[in-house]
Amino acid sequence: MELPVIDLKEYLAFLNGDQSTEKPGPEVIGLCKEVSRVLRETGALLVKDPRCTVEDNDRFIDMMEKYFERPVDFKRQQERPALHYQVGVTPEGVEVPRSLVDGEMQEKLKAMPKEFQPATPEGPDRKWRYMWRVGPRPSNTRFQELNAEPVIPEGFPDWKDCMDSWGYKMIAAIEVVAEMAAIGFGLPKDAFTSLMKQGPHLLAPTGSDLRRYGQESTVFAGYHYDLNFLTIHGRSRFPGLNIWLRNGQKVEVKVPIGCLLIQTGKQIEWLTAGDCIAGMHEVVVTDRTIEAINRATEQNRSLWRVSSTLFSHIASDAVLKPLGHFAESPLASKYPSMCAGEFVEQELSVINLKGNKREP
Repeated sequence: MELPVIDLKEYLAFLNGDQSTEKPGPEVIGLCKEVSRVLRETGALLVKDPRCTVEDNDRFIDMMEKYFERPVDFKRQQERPALHYQVGVTPEGVEVPRSLVDGEMQEKLKAMPKEFQPATPEGPDRKWRYMWRVGPRPSNTRFQELNAEPVIPEGFPDWKDCMDSWGYKMIAAIEVVAEMAAIGFGLPKDAFTSLMKQGPHLLAPTGSDLRRYGQESTVFAGYHYDLNFLTIHGRSRFPGLNIWLRNGQKVEVKVPIGCLLIQTGKQIEWLTAGDCIAGMHEVVVTDRTIEAINRATEQNRSLWRVSSTLFSHIASDAVLKPLGHFAESPLASKYPSMCAGEFVEQELSVINLKGNKREP
C-alpha cells in the first residue's frame, strides 16, 4: 500500500492570505479532512512542504553521520542519564522497546496473523539517539528535567545552526499539519497548536551501525508507539521502517524524495479520545536495507542509518484531555485529564529512560 502524499502548498497559500476575512474554501477544507482521515486510518501521513528541501535534510544527515561515526568514548561525553536522556546522546542498549515490557501488548502481538507480527527484539534497541531541544522553553515549569538546556559536542562548529535550522523547519511543517488535522476533526484551527506552544519538542535523530548490525532481521527499534503528539521524519538513506495500520496490516514505508513522514503519537490519541490512535512501528534490517547497504559500500558512503526524526510535544504543563466533541465520546473515560509532563514521565519510566520518580 502506498500512503497518499499531501502537498501543504495550498494550505500555506491560505495561511498567507488575509485570514481576518478569508475562511478556508471547500478545497482547503477537503484537504484538511483528507489529513485527518489518513491519520485516523493509518497513523501515518506523507507530506510535501516547500519550506523543507532535500538539501536541508541532506545537510542534517551528513552532519549526523559524521557524529555517529565518532568513537564510543567521544559520544558518551554527551550522555545525560540524570535528565532521563531527554538531551544529549542515548547510547545503543539503553532504550527498551515497549513490546518487551508491556504484557498487554505482548498478548495482542500473539493474536496477530503471522505475516503481520513484528520482529522480536532480543533486548534493548541497537540504536543510538541524539536529543536536541528545539524552540523556546517555558521559564516556569514543574518539569525542569523535561526542559533542560541542550548539549553541544566538541568539534562540530555548525552543530547548533544545523540542528536548529532543520528542527524549526520540521516544527513549522508539523504545526501546519496539526492545524489541518484540527479543522478536519471538526475542532478550532488552533486546538492542537495552542497546546504545543513552548512544548519540549525534540529533534531526535537515531544512528544505527549497519557495518556492525547489517544482517537481515536485526531490530534497531523494537515494535512501539511514540509517546509524544506527532512525530515527523525526513527521508532516511536506508529503508527499514515498518508501520501498522489501524486495521492491523503491516506496511513497509517508502518515503518519496522530497517528502516528510508524519506519525501519530500517544498525545494526539489522548486529545481525540482514541479517534486517532498512536501508530505502531519498528525499524528492522530488511532485504531493501541490505540493497541500500551494498550500494553505499560500492560508493564508499557512510554505513550509519540516520533517521531525521523530530518529536513534537504538547507543553509539559498543559493538560492532556479529550478536546471539544471528543469529550463526549464513549471512550473519553479511558483518557483522564493529566499534565502532559506527568504523562511523559510515566512513559519514560516504562522504556527505561527515566529512573527514580520526581519529587512532588
